[in-house]
Amino acid sequence: MACYVPFLPASTEADRRGSRERIPSMASTMVAERLQTITYRAPSHTARKANSPYGLAAAESCSACKLQKDNFFCRMSDRAMREWERIKHVTSYPEGALLFMEGEPARGVHILCQGRVKLVTTNSDGKTFILKIAQPGQVFGLNSIVTGRPHEVTVETMQPSQFAYVSREDFLRFIKENGDACLRVVQQLGQECHSAYEVIRSLGLANSVSEKLAKFLVGWSADGRESDGAVRVKLALTHEELAQLIGCSRESVTRTLSDFKRQRLVELNGSTLLVWNKSALEVVAAI
Repeated sequence: MACYVPFLPASTEADRRGSRERIPSMASTMVAERLQTITYRAPSHTARKANSPYGLAAAESCSACKLQKDNFFCRMSDRAMREWERIKHVTSYPEGALLFMEGEPARGVHILCQGRVKLVTTNSDGKTFILKIAQPGQVFGLNSIVTGRPHEVTVETMQPSQFAYVSREDFLRFIKENGDACLRVVQQLGQECHSAYEVIRSLGLANSVSEKLAKFLVGWSADGRESDGAVRVKLALTHEELAQLIGCSRESVTRTLSDFKRQRLVELNGSTLLVWNKSALEVVAAI
């Protein structure tokens, strides 16, 4: 049985070239239509609230912040808060980021909204000392902005952190025009001075590494929760960082922690500090 096959003219090079040119055009049209569909899709009313980079909750405003504390600019008059919202800029940083370095000129103030940072200073021999572990609500660069001197410390994030930043010019104008903000500046500088005295007292008057470390651990565990006979608190610090905090060698910290564990005073499991006998630890700390 014969089969009928229709006659198809051979395609010319021009036909083949035209076909190849039409294919990308058709694909581009399909992609454009798809993008248009995605772009104009109606937003869901049940969509979750957006996060800022590094998984931190996006901060909409200081007045509506759930992390609001009595520190510094978290509490001001309505008029001052409106002006503050206008001049601030919120920025997020990853772990290990340098906010600014010792010796740099101050360009503005930073307020820690979320996260944790360490204040570090270094001597000419490269020896590092951690002055403080700062919590949300702390202000950085304030002393340098007021005095016009370079930064005296390096500020480094210990975990993903979020800051509110205000430039030097805007900040100085802001405190000049708002009396309650100016009072907050004085209070903050007083707190920084008190904190410096505490560091000097802790390092200068402590008789041993055990006393220094015990004093630090007692203070750090103040906000811990009690569970199974121990006070539990997060302590995401290496032995080297603990040594830099209390002014000794890493080997001394490791040895002292082993002694504390053997005496059933404290135990460090990963980033969790377990304080088994706080009263005995306070005796070691001479508190």
